[in-house]
Amino acid sequence: MSDNPPSTALELLRIRDYMMFWSTRVASTLGVQIQSVALGWQVYAVARRTHSVAESAFYVGMIGLVTFIPVLLLALWAGEAADRYARKRILQLCYLGETFSVLVLLAASLFDFASIPLLLSVALLFGTSRAFMGPAGTALGPMLVPRSLLARAIAWNSLAWQGGSIVGPALGGALVSLSPAHAYGATTVLYIIALATVSAIRMDTRPEVQAGSRWALIKEGLGYVWHNKIVFGAISLDLFAVLLGGATALLPVYARDILHVGPEGFGMLRAGPAIGATAIAFWLAANPIRTNAGPIMFAGVAVFAIATIVFGFSDVFWLSVVALAVLGGADMLSVYVRQTLIQIVTPDQMRGRVAAVSSLFIGASNELGEFRTGVAARFMGAVGAAVSGGVAALIVTGLWAKLFPALRKADRLE
Repeated sequence: MSDNPPSTALELLRIRDYMMFWSTRVASTLGVQIQSVALGWQVYAVARRTHSVAESAFYVGMIGLVTFIPVLLLALWAGEAADRYARKRILQLCYLGETFSVLVLLAASLFDFASIPLLLSVALLFGTSRAFMGPAGTALGPMLVPRSLLARAIAWNSLAWQGGSIVGPALGGALVSLSPAHAYGATTVLYIIALATVSAIRMDTRPEVQAGSRWALIKEGLGYVWHNKIVFGAISLDLFAVLLGGATALLPVYARDILHVGPEGFGMLRAGPAIGATAIAFWLAANPIRTNAGPIMFAGVAVFAIATIVFGFSDVFWLSVVALAVLGGADMLSVYVRQTLIQIVTPDQMRGRVAAVSSLFIGASNELGEFRTGVAARFMGAVGAAVSGGVAALIVTGLWAKLFPALRKADRLE
C-alpha cells in the first residue's frame, strides 16, 4: 500500500482488509485459548486417574513439547513459504488443519475415548498448523497497512490477541465445567469464522519473491537475524525469559491442588495474564511508545520475572490473579517493543523468514517452557518450579542488558 498515510487510529480501522485480518485474529485467538484450556484440563484429569499430582503435571507439560516439535522442524521452511506464496492462502490451509484437529478432540470427548497418547497426538497435529500460521500471519499484517500506521497496527494486533486471551480462558473454563465437548464445539465454530474472515481479504497477498533456492533464502534469513544484534537480542531475550519464567503449565496444578478453585477458577487464572496485557495493549494503541524503547523493554521483562515469583509463592486466589495480570501487562509491554523494532527494520520480502525465526524462538519459549516447567514440577514441586523460573528470568534480564548494549540503548520506535 502507499506510504502516504492516514494518520489516525480511526483511519486504520477504515482499512477493510486489515479489519478482516484483525477479525481473523480475534476469532482464532478465542479458539486457541478455549482449546488450550480444555486440552490442559482434560490431559490433567485423564492423567490423575492413574498418576500422582507431580506425574500429571509432567503430562500437562508434555503438551508444550509435542506442540513445539513441528515448529522446530518446520518453522524455517514455513518462513520461506510465507515469502514465496500468498500469505492468505497459507492461513486458509492452517485454519482447515486446526478445524480438523479440534474435531478429533470433539469426537474423543463425545464418545469417551480420550487418552493421553491421543490427546498428545492431536497437540502434535495442531502444532503443525501453528508452525505455518505464525510466519504467514506475522508477515501478512504489515502488507495491509501504510508503514506510518505499522506501530498502531501492531498494538491493535496485540489487542486482538490479548482480548481473546481474556475472554477465551474464562469462557473455556465455563465450557469445560459443562464438558470438554462443549469447549471443543465452540472452538470449531470459531475456527470456521477465522477461515471465513481471512478468505474475505481482497488484496493480493503474494510477496515479491527473491531469486535463489529455498535453502539459500532460508540461510539469508538466518544471517539477517544473526547479524542484526537488535533483532537477535530482542528475540533471544524473549526466548530465555519465557522459557525459564513461564508458569502457564502449572495453572491446572494451582487451580486444582493448591488454590482449590476448580475449572472456573482455572479459567480465571488463565485469563489473568491477558487482563493485564489487554490493559497495556489499549494504552499502547492510543499512545504508541516513541522513545526509550530499549529500557522500557528490559523493565517489562524484569517486572514479568518478579511477578512470576510472587505468583509462585501465593496460595491466595486473588493475589495469584493479580500477579498473573501484572506479569501479563509487563510481557505485553516488552512484546510490543520487540515486535515493533523487528517489523520496522525488516524489509517486506524477508518478513516471513524473520518471523519464522521469531516464531521458532517464541515456540521454544512457550512450548518448551511448559515442558521445562513440567519437568521442574516433577522434581521440585509446583511452587519450586514457578519461583525458580522467575528468579532465572530475572538473572537473564540483567545478563542480556550487558550482552546487547545496542538493544539496551535502542531509543525511537519510528
